[in-house]
Amino acid sequence: MAGHVQDRWYKTEPGPDGKPTRVKTDRHGTGKRYRARYVGPDGTEQSQSFPDGQKRRAEKWLTKIENDMDSGRYVDPKAARTTFRQYTEKWISAQTTDMTTRESVDVQLRRHAIPYLGSRPLGSFRPEHIRDWLSELERAVPASSYRRVIFASVSAVFTAAVEDDYLHRNPCKASTVKAPGPNRRQVVPWPAARTFAVRAALPEPYQAMVDLGGGCGLRQGEIFGLPDGDLDTGWLHVAIQVKVAGGRLVFAPPKRDKERDVPLPDRVAHVLKQHRKAHPPVKVTLPWQRPDGPLVTKRLLFTRPDGEGAIRRTDFNTRIWKPALVEAGVIPEPKPGERFLAAREHGMHALRHFYASVLLDAGENIKALSTYLGHTDPGFTLRVYTHLLPSSEGRTRKAVDSLYESLSSRPHGPQTAQEG
Repeated sequence: MAGHVQDRWYKTEPGPDGKPTRVKTDRHGTGKRYRARYVGPDGTEQSQSFPDGQKRRAEKWLTKIENDMDSGRYVDPKAARTTFRQYTEKWISAQTTDMTTRESVDVQLRRHAIPYLGSRPLGSFRPEHIRDWLSELERAVPASSYRRVIFASVSAVFTAAVEDDYLHRNPCKASTVKAPGPNRRQVVPWPAARTFAVRAALPEPYQAMVDLGGGCGLRQGEIFGLPDGDLDTGWLHVAIQVKVAGGRLVFAPPKRDKERDVPLPDRVAHVLKQHRKAHPPVKVTLPWQRPDGPLVTKRLLFTRPDGEGAIRRTDFNTRIWKPALVEAGVIPEPKPGERFLAAREHGMHALRHFYASVLLDAGENIKALSTYLGHTDPGFTLRVYTHLLPSSEGRTRKAVDSLYESLSSRPHGPQTAQEG
């Protein structure tokens, strides 16, 4: 057994005859009687106290400590008493991901995890606590896809705590804990009529955004950050976006730092030239990637209505995009004093889905589409858009019908004349 159990109510002293004798200590009858003591792997003494009558329990505790040390499952009791809140705040501050990602994770944990799990010591967590929390989370967050993201962040905190020896296993990975399922809803692309109705409903200075989203597959931030450039090459280089970091607008690389070149259709190039002529590009200076980053200046094709700076996503969505959705009949007009209807599936990202549907319907392959959309993994593109791929029987009918159409359009030759 590691260490030993000290009886703090009695001590041994030499008696009158020189033999050891047990005598009461000054604390006899007060406080917890037994203190189990041992030296931890780091060389420091650790202890835990037990009440009178629980010496056997104290010995079992020391035996467990010894077994945990031998099996590599030992956790410092003081570390195990660290609460989820304390460790999570420390974990967040030590993250080295980009600022936008850190802010997103911070919001997830502070809003949806810490209020439920924050006061519990790490060493006390069991799978049942995670199951209870997931039940609460389901009531608070209807979207399964977002619950899945939150769960992944919480699991990452526990994984780090295990590696830092605050607890010996991640309760989120227990077999009885089921992570929220992925979003099974299939993407339903806008029809062309809706896409162009929304375009017509936008203020004229922003109509070309629809051509970039629906005709080139750019993300919203990439459209906001698109600088002036050569529009006669047949290609559009996507290398920058406008996003929010630390509450401020910044320039940054595209998502996951994936610069890319996308085909620039002639009609879209023409629209951009007309836009540039009517609304000359404006110089905008923003820090690079973080609020204290080096300043970068770009001549942007799209700026705020006052022309004095880059567009902030939340302002654009509320003041420009959603009113256009109302005018186009996509969402209802809010009642006086109410906000616009939440319409995540009708955000500017719908233009990328439209773009994907157009390319797939035209026979473009998944790998090329994945490249144009800036996806890291073509498999992800396939999972999102596989239901939009033309069916094999559909391609067969189309191929044979095209053959007959081409034959019927040929002029009647000598053979036809003879047969007649």
